[in-house]
Amino acid sequence: MPPKPSNVRLKSARLAAGYHSQQALAAALGVGVRQVRRWESENPPWPHPELGEALTRTLGQDLDALGFSPPDGRDRRDAGHRGLTGGTVGLATVPAQATATMQPASVAPDFEAVTRSHRRLYWSVAPATLRPAAIAHAALGCALLPETAGQTRRAVAAALAETWLLAGRIEFFDLCEPDHAGNTLLRALQAAGEADDPLLGSAVLAHMAFIPAWAGRRDDAAERMVAARTYARRGAPSAELLAWLDAVEAECETRCGNIRTALHLIGHAEDVLDAGTEHPSPDWLDWFSPVRLGAFKGNTQLKAGHLPQARTTLLRVLEELPAAEGKQRSVVYGDLAAVEAAAGNPDGACEHARRALDQLEATWYATGMDRVREVRRALAPHQHEQCVRDLDDRLYGWSTTVSALAR
Repeated sequence: MPPKPSNVRLKSARLAAGYHSQQALAAALGVGVRQVRRWESENPPWPHPELGEALTRTLGQDLDALGFSPPDGRDRRDAGHRGLTGGTVGLATVPAQATATMQPASVAPDFEAVTRSHRRLYWSVAPATLRPAAIAHAALGCALLPETAGQTRRAVAAALAETWLLAGRIEFFDLCEPDHAGNTLLRALQAAGEADDPLLGSAVLAHMAFIPAWAGRRDDAAERMVAARTYARRGAPSAELLAWLDAVEAECETRCGNIRTALHLIGHAEDVLDAGTEHPSPDWLDWFSPVRLGAFKGNTQLKAGHLPQARTTLLRVLEELPAAEGKQRSVVYGDLAAVEAAAGNPDGACEHARRALDQLEATWYATGMDRVREVRRALAPHQHEQCVRDLDDRLYGWSTTVSALAR
């Protein structure tokens, strides 16, 4: 038998918005599936004003574009014909969607696939090379948002938020550009809001706390951490995410001179990981693990002056750190060098600093280079010793100097 005539426009918009069944759209709108079935019939009834508004908001098009014809005497400007309220995400203001062609639902997984690839490339591709690619991908996401709706729009927005977050992390940790990072992370937060993804919002806010903490502005950093924890509570956070929030706050407190508070937070993070939760970690949380918490702990112990404990912690981190974690390895070598410098062992300090430079030649990371420079300043009383002069030859070699200045 031939299929029954139907409202193809509404069905197409439903599928493009990521609602693959009438039941799924009904659940999103809070109506019965019978109502959606009537709307997708050959002669759909004109929706009530509230439902018309909900339809246009959910599917991204006005009622005319969705296949509805107003009954006689009904003003076409009634429900659903006023369009959507635009929002601000990233590069520009997202315009109201009216009758423009909507992207198919497949646009979301296609866009997400590139975001996942950039996430993996971060660990090996030079930051100055990856950043422009991430920014260009984010520009594409901003252009796609007005052409999507419903679940498809939320999926694109979440991938866009992750892309902006990646770009912000590159700017802050890899390129030492905190001002640019602040603007980029704000775009990431806006996109996470479009996606209504509180865990991603929490991650963005915690990264934003690093910026004032590095400048010694504890109150600003603390305020952003309160917001990050608030957003995490709105979702279903994993133990790793909660422990990472503790670790971030510990580093912020360490930067602002509150070592005792930082050590308490690290201890709490260890307890959280031991207890665990039933919630899995999101795929994008690839920058944290128990061994990464050990790196946070070793740095805090170093700043607290607990040198034997810091040495033990950091050496264990080196043993457990995966081979692909080149950026983190340069930081750990730098912290071990700082431990030896503080212990009055310039030979040991220079040896670890040289290993950090070896790693930085393979994988540039501005945060790792900052650690080496801090060690060199701490070695000023020993600057006439041969090991320090040898370190200077490496630190100010052509390749290292050019890499540092080109960041």
